[in-house]
Amino acid sequence: MAEETISFKDMCARFDVTPRTLRYYEYIELLSPIREGRARFYTAREVARMKLILRGRRFGFSLEEIRQWLLMYDHQGTEVQNKVWVENATLKLEELQRQRDELDRTIEDLRTLRDEVASAGD
Repeated sequence: MAEETISFKDMCARFDVTPRTLRYYEYIELLSPIREGRARFYTAREVARMKLILRGRRFGFSLEEIRQWLLMYDHQGTEVQNKVWVENATLKLEELQRQRDELDRTIEDLRTLRDEVASAGD
């Protein structure tokens, strides 16, 4: 039984990405669709990889970090991949927390300055 595939157009629609994005992910070897002439078809493996790519981007990982993580699965398996993912996620969480703390301080400073200026005008 042949593996089910989805077309290039359907892949773009399913993940709400542009054709340019999908071609770029292929170019940098994040995705490897089946090619039939100029047509591209994506297997369940590629769909799963796309989900991971988009999730990684949402969490702020670079495409190179995502690419390395996906390569790990191909060459070293799930256990190593998951261990590295946990390490990277921990570092990313620390970075995001620092950014959040800075943003909270900035918001508080802006709020204080706004209130001072507003009360000076009264």
